[in-house]
Formats: sequence, structure tokens, C-alpha cells
Amino acid sequence: MKVDPATSPDVAALPAADADKTKHVGGRIKAIRTARRISLRQLADMIGTTASFISQLERNLSGASASTLMRIAAALDLGINDLFEQTDGGFHKVLTRADRPLLPISHGCRKTLLSRRPIHEFEVYSGDFDVGGSTGNDAYTHGGKHEMFVVLKGTVELTLADERFTMNEGDSIEYATSTPHRTVNIGKTPAQVLWIIAPPTSGAAELNQYTPGQGSQPGGQK
Repeated sequence: MKVDPATSPDVAALPAADADKTKHVGGRIKAIRTARRISLRQLADMIGTTASFISQLERNLSGASASTLMRIAAALDLGINDLFEQTDGGFHKVLTRADRPLLPISHGCRKTLLSRRPIHEFEVYSGDFDVGGSTGNDAYTHGGKHEMFVVLKGTVELTLADERFTMNEGDSIEYATSTPHRTVNIGKTPAQVLWIIAPPTSGAAELNQYTPGQGSQPGGQK
């Protein structure tokens, strides 16, 4: 077996006793990686190894330690058991409302992440506002990309630089993320909105603020 010296602490031969359990792991990693348009180099960089090691693992020419498989699963936004499951459901997974990652709640707004990590072409967030809730006291910007704002329920006021827009259920608007913007629920009932951003502007530091599986909690923040 050819072992990449740069990753030798994480490489392990596939035990014969576990052959039936592990023989599909390499192919499954490759299928998920390519379905999500992640290159060998990108995945290697994400877990701190080399592209040659990932290639060998995907072709079942080498095994990997449990810690390496855990890092790969995390990089692909999977649970470790997902690497071993052989199902007819493909690689698409439903994200339930209860499982949405949640940003710490503040200002009467609850913001959850709908996009699965790793995020590539676009990112989507849901915001639930209490009456009077807002995205904060000040307008904010993030990068220079394109954003669509959609009101799913209620009445909100969206501020874009020096302009203010009263928006109701079903209304939408587009703007550059470099435009200072702020949202406040000016209605008499809770409001819900979507933010759709392309390409993504959030890095790992921002995304890591979201707590996995907390989307069912009451309250709110975007």
C-alpha cells in the first residue's frame, strides 16, 4: 500500500474484519465530494491533508483513521455514520426546521441558516421577527455581492442607505450587500423573511456562530 508520508499519522490499512463495512467509504466520499463540486485539493485543504491521500482513500488504496474520517464528514457537512450508509436516497438531505442552525438571538429577531455547509454558489437565511424586532440598531454591510430579500409573512421596513421601504407578505427586493441595510418589524404580528445571497459572503468565522440543530427554539435574530 502506498502511504503519503505527509499524512501517515492519519492513514490506516483497511482491516480485513471491517472490509464489508468500509469497502464503500472511499466511493461514497468521492460521490458526495463531486456532487458538491469540491475538488480533491479543496477537501484536502479543509481537513489538513493532501490531495494524493484523498485520491488514494477514494480508490480504496488506503484506509483512514477514525479522526480523519470525522474531519472528512465534518467538511462535507455529514455525520460520520453518513459515510458508511448505503441508501437509495442519494446524497440530498432534508434540513428540517428543527435542525436549522441558529444564530444567538438578539433584538427580537431569530436568524437561522438554511444552506448546508460547505456553502458554494449561494447562501440562504431565514429571519423570524417579534413585533418591533430588528436586525440591530444600525445598518450593516457584508462584502459586495448580490442579495435578494423576501418577506414571507408580516410587514417590515427595510432601510437601504437613505431609502426606506415598507414591505408586506410576498414582496421582494434586490440590492448589493455593500449597501447599508437594516430590517425592522413594523407590523402588529410576527414577521418572517428570507435573505438569499450570491455568491456567499459569510466565512467560517461567521458560520461557526450558528448553533447546529437549534432552529426550533422560540425567539429570534438575523
